[in-house]
Amino acid sequence: MATISSREGKNGISYRIKVSCGYDIKGKQIVKSKTWKPDIGMTQKQTEKELNRIATEFETKVTKGEYSVADNTKFSDFCDQYLQITELAPTTKQFYESIIKTIIKPALGHMKIRDIRPIHSQQLIQQLSGIGVRSDGKGDRLSPATVRRYFTVYQSIMTKAYKLDLIEQNPASTKKLELPQIEEPEIQIFTREEAEHMLSCLSTEPLMFQILIHMAIVTGCRRGELVALKWNSIDFTTDNIYVKISNYKLTGKPISSKKPKTKKSIREIAIPPYLIGLLKQYRTEQTVWQMSLGDRWAGEGWIFIQDDGKPMNPQTPTKWFSEFLKRHDIPHRKFHALRHTSATLLLSSGTNIKNVASRLGHTQLSTTNRYVHALKDADENAAMIFEKLIVEPEQGNEKEKA
Repeated sequence: MATISSREGKNGISYRIKVSCGYDIKGKQIVKSKTWKPDIGMTQKQTEKELNRIATEFETKVTKGEYSVADNTKFSDFCDQYLQITELAPTTKQFYESIIKTIIKPALGHMKIRDIRPIHSQQLIQQLSGIGVRSDGKGDRLSPATVRRYFTVYQSIMTKAYKLDLIEQNPASTKKLELPQIEEPEIQIFTREEAEHMLSCLSTEPLMFQILIHMAIVTGCRRGELVALKWNSIDFTTDNIYVKISNYKLTGKPISSKKPKTKKSIREIAIPPYLIGLLKQYRTEQTVWQMSLGDRWAGEGWIFIQDDGKPMNPQTPTKWFSEFLKRHDIPHRKFHALRHTSATLLLSSGTNIKNVASRLGHTQLSTTNRYVHALKDADENAAMIFEKLIVEPEQGNEKEKA
């Protein structure tokens, strides 16, 4: 049976409800407890009635094993547990840790997880959308897309708590919340003419970076996948490359490798003979460089390297590509635009969307389908085919009759 004790504090009287639920393996009694405080204005009779109801309900929960320690768990503590029990990619985990520490804990960490309601989630959204959150000097407010990205971290934590039955309802469910509207970002690509011009400008650049850009646009590989390629990733007999790992670098830590983004990302990609020729030429060049360094060489078969043979920093392609575009007065595009360009060029040339998805390592065709909007030129060309097939012959016949 539940036991009830009262305590007078600065903020009024509160009640402690305790229920015994057996003994542990050491013979120590296991006691579950919760604290309840009556609402302001409740009469003594109302307080007694509500206290008895809550005590009975609590005892029933404990007896049936439905009471969770999360009833008294602070949200801040569960955030730490979440990071321990949730499998996240290294770079994602670093990002989540940062958002939890700087935004989520300061806003809601003091609350018990059971007490968080949709109103608190909405207040977090408003806080993220307010002035002064941004600290990178690029404005006063976070963009709607960034607000949603930060809020996703909080949603993931609450969803985990809900799946573990630590809370009865998910206060982060978007069904009850209003998030800032965002426009679908336009996918950056190089047109066919821009891509041809850009590739022609590569001829004066170091061979390693020539191959890096050609490989990016030909294969559509992600940046981390490209810098993780080794010489044994290339089959010079079948003209294929094998994407099996992705490299990343966390702040203050050495470059590391991990499995690619999804299972579909582990794939085999055919590359054209001209690129195989460049790779053979560069392999010879790299071998000569390795021999010149002797014991100073620290490489392990990486294709894209630092001066001592170690793998290229995953940030290097982005920085180098930006500087390359400036040198040649080419409008700026992100390095990732090469991946988008690869997809749109293949689709506009008539390549089956499933084959494009396979080369890019997409799990769902809906992801690849985003590039279809960029095929307006191909659609206009298709319309002109009918112009030539139907209109021009008719005009020729009319001239003959005349």
